[in-house]
Order: sequence, then C-alpha cells, then structure tokens
Amino acid sequence: MWHPFDSNLYSTTGNDPGGFLAKGDIIVVGASAGGVETLQQLVSKLPPDLQASIFVVLHMSPFADTQLPEILNRAGKLPVVQARNNETFEPGHIYVAPPDRHLLLSKDGKTIVEPGPRENFNRPAIDPLFRSAARNYSTRVIGIVLTGLLDDGASGLVEIQKAGGITMVQNPEEALHPQMPENAINVVEADYILPVAKIAQSLKKLVTQDAPEPTITAPPDTEDARNNGNPSVYSCPDCGGVLWEVAEANLVRFRCRVGHAYSEDSLNARQSEDVERALWTALTSLEESASFSRRLAGRAWQRGDRFIALRYEDKMKSAERDALTIRQLLFEETPAQPESSLEEEEVQ
Repeated sequence: MWHPFDSNLYSTTGNDPGGFLAKGDIIVVGASAGGVETLQQLVSKLPPDLQASIFVVLHMSPFADTQLPEILNRAGKLPVVQARNNETFEPGHIYVAPPDRHLLLSKDGKTIVEPGPRENFNRPAIDPLFRSAARNYSTRVIGIVLTGLLDDGASGLVEIQKAGGITMVQNPEEALHPQMPENAINVVEADYILPVAKIAQSLKKLVTQDAPEPTITAPPDTEDARNNGNPSVYSCPDCGGVLWEVAEANLVRFRCRVGHAYSEDSLNARQSEDVERALWTALTSLEESASFSRRLAGRAWQRGDRFIALRYEDKMKSAERDALTIRQLLFEETPAQPESSLEEEEVQ
C-alpha cells in the first residue's frame, strides 16, 4: 500500500515513468500561493532540449505588472514568454498567462488569451487551461497542480485524466501551501504525487515517448455542457444569476449561465467574503446613522425640544447596539459600550 504523501514515491502505479506510453508534449501547470518559488524550482530542473510546450497559470492580481516570465527566464534554460492571443506555440518554450486573462489552447496549435468569466475567484484560472488542453490534445497532455490555496485545478485535472492524459500533483508535504495539491488528490487518482524535483525528472522521460491513439474524447465546453446539472438554490456571487450544480467524479462544481464557475470550497469562501463585506457595509451605515442621530438629538436639546431629542436618542442607541453586535462578529471581541445619553451632556 503506497502512502499518497510519500516523498520517495515515483508513481502511483509503482512503475518508473518509462512504463507509461505517452508523449507528453503539451504540459499544463497550475499554481497559486507560493507558486513563484515553486515554479522557479521546477523550471530550473528542466533540460534546454525538452521537446514540449509548457503553459503556466499562476493566480495573480488583475492589476499586477507581472515579472514572472523574467523571473523564470533567470531560473531555467528554456525561454519563457507571456502568452499572446492567437500565437502559434512551439516546443521548448514556456508560455505564462498574463494578468486578468485566461490562457487556453486551441486545436490548431495556438494560444488563446481572453478575458472570460472568472472561475474559482480567478482570472487567469487553472481549470480553463486544463480543460482546453484535455479537449484538444487528450493523451498528449500532462497536467500538473502545484502549491496553492483552495482547489482550482482539481476539476481540470479530472478532465485531463478522463481524456487519457497524465496527471501530476506536487507532494503536499513539500508544498508551501498544501491545500490545492491536497484537494486535487482528493478528487483524482493522480498518476504521480511527487516533489517538484522529481516532477521535473519525470517530465524528461515522459516527453520522449510516443503517445497512443486517444481512447477518450473530452466533451465540448459548450453552454449545454456547462449547465448539464441541476439549477441550485444559490445565486452567482459575481453576476447574481442562477448557479447550476454539476457533479463530476468526486467533486461538485457550480456554474452560472454566463460562465462564472466555483468549486464547493471556492463558493463557500466567496460567500464568506461577501458576508464579511456586507457586515462592514452595515457597520459603516449604522455608525454613521448613530452619529447623525446624535447630532440631531444634540440640536433638539439645544432648542429645548425634549420629545424630538429623545426620539433621536432612541434611534441613536438602537443603531449603536446593532453596530456593536456587528463589530463583535467582525472582531470577535467585546467592544466598548455605547455612549450614554446625551441629555445632560448636550444641555451643559
């Protein structure tokens, strides 16, 4: 019985990579948190004559002025460029997804760079790259999930395996952030679970072998295919549309009509983020309401209008109580008590 996190494991079949009949000349790589360091380590181990095209998605800010191609060029011997739309890709090159754009592969050997709907919070996202590779290159694909948070890449890795490609996952024990590799392992029986150095060693051997004829064809990524599940009771956090629930292998995904997509973990994280954002908005509104009511109460006391002043004080105290409750939820602490009545304070 092999242990899924055994750093000495070479493949889940117990075989040397020479036992696989696959020419993995299309290599797709996904990484998130900790990815820069891990990708540097990976490309530094790749030979300069590797006859494969490598495509990399690293989660990044849409506003980032990414230096990833330059960083990876310094780390390894293969030329690294930022992918461009409708560009013919070549073996022995590494193509990096640009900020705020998905990277896809067309069937005619070109990269597609487009601002499609976000998936799992991200653009670029890993799953779209993996799906397009599986759909158009089937058994020629090697999919690799590296360090990161949540579970982008897990669904795409399933599609690669279904299409007859090879699946690799970084050993979670080695990953700077093990959550993404762990989630991938939970939904797909990966062909390899390896440290980064051994992933590079495996690629050297896999790329030199001939690929068999594909026996499995990945389904087209049409709207009907995307929404072939059941409408859920949840709305899309990005556009408000109905989310369709789609069961795939050991995971469930949610996708709206326009294409925003979430795994269970990423949807839960997004909902938590939206709740926190709503609480901050409510806290701001309540504190502003309390402040304004205090001001109006003070003016009423100065005019000697006791009835109006007390009414505004009641509104002020109610807003302060609600604000304190929300503040306690946000900070998980016991906040200071609301200010006392302004009757005597304002009169003096």
